[in-house]
Amino acid sequence: MDRAIGVIDSGVGGLTVVQELMRQLPKEKLIYLGDTARCPYGSRPAEEVKLFTWEMVRFLLNKNIKMLVVACNTATAFTLKELQQSLDIPVVGVIQPGARAAIKCTNNNHVGVIGTEGTIRSSAYTNALEKINADIHVYGLACPLLAPMVENGILAGMEAKSVVEESISPLKQNKDMDTLILGCTHYPLLKDTIQEVIGNNVTIISSSEETARETSTILDVHGLLNSKTDEPIHQFYTTGELNIFIEITRKIFKDSNFSKLEIKRASLRTNQEV
Repeated sequence: MDRAIGVIDSGVGGLTVVQELMRQLPKEKLIYLGDTARCPYGSRPAEEVKLFTWEMVRFLLNKNIKMLVVACNTATAFTLKELQQSLDIPVVGVIQPGARAAIKCTNNNHVGVIGTEGTIRSSAYTNALEKINADIHVYGLACPLLAPMVENGILAGMEAKSVVEESISPLKQNKDMDTLILGCTHYPLLKDTIQEVIGNNVTIISSSEETARETSTILDVHGLLNSKTDEPIHQFYTTGELNIFIEITRKIFKDSNFSKLEIKRASLRTNQEV
């Protein structure tokens, strides 16, 4: 099955999921769409997030994708069930895989979650964690400054550390928390800084690896794995400034992988490439 896997995100954060998909599924072609022009989604009303998500989905459906990965926590929280019920292809989000990884990791059932305002407000992680383990203690914290910083290409350095310290300082007071879920796919790009600020006694969970593993399992179960041996050329689309998107993508993907990418602009209003 040589059709592509479609991946959507509100911006560049979902590239962390794509990176893991490329590592675990090297034969699979990926088509990524980041809605950088309207990022972040976290402060937007649920209905607007749904509208924007469906515009991205329709763009990728026109590319004849065989599976959809919603690599945005806010979009997952507000649209995953609707997408799974409406589409005739498999759909996976990032919240359930992240919750399962945290449950495996925690030693004392005290788990923190940082995410966008929308993700934290939805209680999607709390619900997912409590569904697996009713005895879990969840501490959610909205960090609205982090995703825009990543979108601007600030991934390390003093400015990044200052913003991270300001954002997650309430969780540093929690001495029970032993696990922290990065509940936004932008945040793994700040993982080293977040670890430095929160301390090495807290294990940080990124859902990217678990999401890629779940994607692989679903493809196998549905008989959708690609049997071709040629290395695929992946297609990346952004709705925003192309040069900034390329610069951030180059930082994430080293030269060997960057050469496998075709990067273009997309217009969701017309559902076409630009």
